[in-house]
Amino acid sequence: MFTTDVSMAPAELARGAEARGLHSLYLPEHTHIPTSRRTPPPTGDAQLPEEYKRTLDPFVALSAAAAVTERLVVGTGICLVAQRDPIVTAKEVATLDVLSGGRFVFGIGFGWNADEIEHHGVAMPTRRAQAREHMLTMRSLWRDDVASFDGEFVQLSPSWSWPKPVQPGGPPVLIGGAAGPKLFDQIAEYADGWIPIGGAGVKDALGDLQRACEARDRDPSTLRIIPFGTVPSPGKLEYYASIGITEVVLRLPSASRDRVLPLLDEYAQLVAA
Repeated sequence: MFTTDVSMAPAELARGAEARGLHSLYLPEHTHIPTSRRTPPPTGDAQLPEEYKRTLDPFVALSAAAAVTERLVVGTGICLVAQRDPIVTAKEVATLDVLSGGRFVFGIGFGWNADEIEHHGVAMPTRRAQAREHMLTMRSLWRDDVASFDGEFVQLSPSWSWPKPVQPGGPPVLIGGAAGPKLFDQIAEYADGWIPIGGAGVKDALGDLQRACEARDRDPSTLRIIPFGTVPSPGKLEYYASIGITEVVLRLPSASRDRVLPLLDEYAQLVAA
């Protein structure tokens, strides 16, 4: 859900999800939306939906969600890591994982809005390479007592950084994006799973993902495949289960509690069935 300053608040949403037996809550990120029409909306709409302009910071919102729940997994879906300072972001992730008792999942992506990306000093063609170095830097900060990284975009001399995440080596890292060799190679190199938007074509892509893992001596069975932003139906959920997918992130509108809570009730019934 795009939580905003005019939608249902993240703490109330989190309590509602946990009370209904749902597993997790994922929130997206946009620091700002440039007024330029240079990049068409990824939704296919003529105008970008209003919630893109009003999105809450995901780490602050997820901290509020984690503070009022006990079991609910909280995650970014997605965090635009190329646009973020990796040292600061590693600290935010580790802190949220500690304060939530190890309930954080780090969903990341590369971004689609060229102007937004460039405002952060990132070139559109290099955003994947920068995201990779940022993630490898964060992995070192989470894992190593003395962390370091020497790359094209990140130079971190030997450094200390605590707290370390509760989850050993850091929280699960799930990469969002369309199926393809570049994405699958990055998943195989440094991630724990794939969060394909909508889930269309996932079954046909699994063989390519498996081969990418094998090329890097990764066991593909350890990856989590989580269709993301799905509008559910009993048949769709049964299909995912039939191909070994056990978790799906369901789409909620950026709206008030009067509209969101009845949908949570419907989703809880679908999952229970």
